[in-house]
Amino acid sequence: MTTDAEIQTALPALASGNVAVITGSASGIGLAAAKRLAAMGLKIVLADIGGARLDEAARAVATIAGDNAVLAVATDVSKADELDLLAEKAFGAFGEVSLLMNNAGVGNNPGKPWENRDAWKRLLDINFWGVVHGVEAFAPRMLAAGRPGLIVNTGSKQGITTPPGNLAYNVSKSGVKTFTEGLAHALRNEPSAKVAAHLLIPGFTFTGLTEGATKKPAGAWTGEQVIDFMLTALVRGDFYILCPDNEATRPMDEKRMAWAIGDIIENRPALSRWHPDHKDAFAAFMES
Repeated sequence: MTTDAEIQTALPALASGNVAVITGSASGIGLAAAKRLAAMGLKIVLADIGGARLDEAARAVATIAGDNAVLAVATDVSKADELDLLAEKAFGAFGEVSLLMNNAGVGNNPGKPWENRDAWKRLLDINFWGVVHGVEAFAPRMLAAGRPGLIVNTGSKQGITTPPGNLAYNVSKSGVKTFTEGLAHALRNEPSAKVAAHLLIPGFTFTGLTEGATKKPAGAWTGEQVIDFMLTALVRGDFYILCPDNEATRPMDEKRMAWAIGDIIENRPALSRWHPDHKDAFAAFMES
């Protein structure tokens, strides 16, 4: 495993004393990131919906970083003004921010494409617009600081292979993927910019809130495993931080993604992996 010293030598943005802002940090991957970075000596700003979970998360991180190195800010990422306020509080409390992790997200399934417009909008407002709002609030000041910085946006494999089951979630995470790709391009073409963007693509991860699960399923990774993998990938310079899990290896993910883009190239039906006329061909492809 990559050591903290190796990570911080390769990534000056994660040097001890720097500041990390993490949305969706009251649980799961976000909380795992907060604890790991606190242990590396960073000051941590936790942002999530206000309440007992955020308060508990702040106390847990403070036991690692110290009370004076942790700030919890109740934040609804779907509201741009609340991200602006988060930025003001983060910069005001700790100074320049070197890591922004836009991680907040929900998975509530609003149903079919023609159902529950308000629920669709709410999911997209959080999962997609929450990322945009975070970038709008923090990127200009991170760029102006002229210091090394990282923006990590949490996507999903479902935003790439788009399996049936929760179309609204897939749409939101497809948007995060495309937005983050464009963000990375814009940042590397910004004169003198020292800020880079990366797309975190978790696999099956147990967050404690995983639907229907009261304990970690055998096939799932923990949030801590995802963050360890993310840090190692950042050291390598990966833009696409494609995490495996205990069920899906990287070769399996690569084949599933290759098949998905092959639907366009081969002019197959949409989501042909689940189409009765193509399921056998997909199974053979995965075994080849």
